[in-house]
Parts: sequence; structure tokens; C-alpha cells
Amino acid sequence: FKSKLIKFNFMTPEVWFLIIIVLVIFNYLFSNILDYLNHKNWKDEIPLELKDFYDKKKYKQAKLYAISKNKIGLLSSTTSFLFIVSLLVFNGYGYIDQYVNSSSLNLFLPFEINVSFIQSGFFFLILFTLNSIISIPFSYYNTFVIEENFGFNKTTKSTFFFDIIKSSIISILIGGVLLFLALYLYNNLNDGFWLYLWIGLSLLIVFINMFYADLIVPIFNKLTPLENGELRKKIETYSKEVGYLLKNIYVIDGSKRSTKANAFFSGLGPRKTIALYDTLIDKHTENELVAVLAHEVGHFKKKHVFSGLLMSIIQIGIMTFFFELCLKLPEISLALGGSDISFHLGLIGFSIIFSPISMMSGILMNYISRKNEFEADSYAKETFNGEDLSLALKKLSVFSLSNIYPHPLYVFFHNSHPSLIKRLRALNK
Repeated sequence: FKSKLIKFNFMTPEVWFLIIIVLVIFNYLFSNILDYLNHKNWKDEIPLELKDFYDKKKYKQAKLYAISKNKIGLLSSTTSFLFIVSLLVFNGYGYIDQYVNSSSLNLFLPFEINVSFIQSGFFFLILFTLNSIISIPFSYYNTFVIEENFGFNKTTKSTFFFDIIKSSIISILIGGVLLFLALYLYNNLNDGFWLYLWIGLSLLIVFINMFYADLIVPIFNKLTPLENGELRKKIETYSKEVGYLLKNIYVIDGSKRSTKANAFFSGLGPRKTIALYDTLIDKHTENELVAVLAHEVGHFKKKHVFSGLLMSIIQIGIMTFFFELCLKLPEISLALGGSDISFHLGLIGFSIIFSPISMMSGILMNYISRKNEFEADSYAKETFNGEDLSLALKKLSVFSLSNIYPHPLYVFFHNSHPSLIKRLRALNK
């Protein structure tokens, strides 16, 4: 470690190493300070808007739930932080890089990038495995101890581990394809490969937005068409009145994992789909469910879906541009222990170096998102019923034991939604 901090010239591998480790430490401290402020911001009194929903016992339970989640979150982030710092300080990335470079793995793919693809793929597979070994015990404890103790967990151990296996396979397949295409562009284009990578990732984002409910969700959950009845009739009637035509209305078996309620909308153009968790249907009236739908329709009518997708694509463009810049600096690979310029070490270095820019873009996108939530709430109030939406928001918050007093700084940096109290007060104006 000391050898990395000896006298060095400007922007040498030693300087990049120092920048990288400072950013890792800053990100860890900054994130946990915000979590601490958010935790300490809990107040003893129940807000007037929620007195009819929260009794003192339930409110105390919510605070205890937050304390439990914060403790396991701090332990998990600290373990991950120490793991990353250890890789940096003790040249772990360099040793893994040397190992994959010296290995004789070769699948004889009919492309010139065969060797680099195998080496980079093997490198990320090792890191993925190590990260999984670290994260799975915390996820297990969170599910079968914390969520279980507070009455949320419905996941069986077999479902838990099968979910890990399935999500790992999907991550490896998608990650492998993206890595192969990125390496192909990187090795065949001297300059401007970021532009083609940007186009490819943007198309992937659009594809996922359109077919998420058809391709990804069924791997983990069962989607059943909402049966004919009063709820379906009300949803279809409202949708026709406001000119929002749905392709499908599904019920998703969320109760197989948790008692928490949720809903999601996916699809673009004529492929718009709504999926209501069975737990949401059980805990809310039909009018409240239509009000939740009206809020989501508001996002569509106010062009929030399109603008959000556009901002994501712009963000990807900025990210890929800086990614190419990092790959052109061999000093970054050398700072991480490589013997020469390396695609996978450059990607690791970029993910850390880019974090300040990612934070700034996240602040902007969260600010716009919170503004959009107010507009969608207002749309639901104008086109359906604000009181039903208020009731739905209150129930969702109370049932999930969420923090109703988030710290303003935490909201500013992290939250894509305004606090519940601000939303309720805006609806009641």
C-alpha cells in the first residue's frame, strides 16, 4: 500500500489509485451518514394526517422495523466496503487479472475477441461469485429474521434460493451478451465505440420497457388475468374515459414472497400492461385501486414515462462517453494492479471514478421524479378521486411500516418520491 503512495507525477497510476480509494471511502461514509440522519429524523408524535391509521403500538413497531433494517444495512455495506478496499489495497484486482490472463480457457469462438471475452468474462464471474457469497447471508437474514419477525415474510427457503439461482443465470446471460458486444465494438473501433455502445444499451432499455411483463416477470411470478367483475369493470371504464387503453390487466402472486402490497405498469404504446399484486387487491377497496391506476395514468398523460426514458438514454450516453475515456487511460488499469491496459479493469475503475457524476445526475433525475409524482397525484385527483388516492397511500405506508419522517437531505439525494406527508398535504389543498 505504501509503495502506491510514494512520489508520483500528475495522473500517474499512483494518483489514480489515490483518487479511486478516496472515492470508495467517500461513497461509503456519505451513504451511511445520510442513513444515520434519516434514522435519527424519526419523531415521537404521529402526524395528524395518519392518526386514524397509526396507533402508538403500530407506530413503535415501524420505528423498530426501521432500526432493524438500518442495522443489517450498515453491516452489509460495511462488509462490502471492506471487501472492495481489501481488493484495492492488497492488489486483489491485479491478482484476479493475472489469474484470468494466465489461464488456458479458450472456447475457440469464431471471433478475434475470443481471448479477451473469455478473460473478461471469467474476471467478472469471479467477482460476481465473491459478491454473492458476501451478500446472500445478509439477504437471508433480512428475509427470514427481520421480515419474518415483523410479519412480512411469506418466502420459503426453496423459493429464496431458486430466486437467487434464476436471477444469477439471467444476470450472467445478459451480462455476458453485453460484455461480448462491448468487447467487439471496443476491439474493432479505435474511436467512438461509446456511440455504438450507447445505441445498443438504449435499444435494450426500450426493449425491456416493452416486454418486461411478458419475458422477465413470469420467470419469478405467476401472472393471471384479472377476472371479470366489478374491479375490472371500473378499471376498464376509467381507462376508456381518459383515453388510456390497456393491453392486459394482471394479478401477480406477490403473496408467495411477502405480505407487502405493490403494483407495476410496463409497456410502451399498444403494449401497456398493469399488474396488481394480490396483496394490494386484498387490502384496498376497488375505488382505491382505481385511484392508484389513475396516478399511473397521470404519468403517461403528463409524458413522464417518455421523458423518464429519454433522460435514462441521455444518462447512458454520458456514461458510455466517459467509459471510453477511462478505457483510453492505461494508468487506470495499472492503478488497479494490471500489467497493461485492460477492458475489465478499466470498467471497474470507471464504475468508481464515474460515481460523482452518477450522483449528480441521480440528484437531477430524483428531483424531476418527485415533481412528476405530485403532477400524477394531481391528475388522479382531477380525473378520479383524491380522497381515494390519499387513503390508498396511507394504507400502503402503514402496512409496509415505512418511514413517514425521511430526512430532507436523504430525500434530496436518494428518494424518487416525495414524503408521504407532503403528498397528502398537496392532495388536500
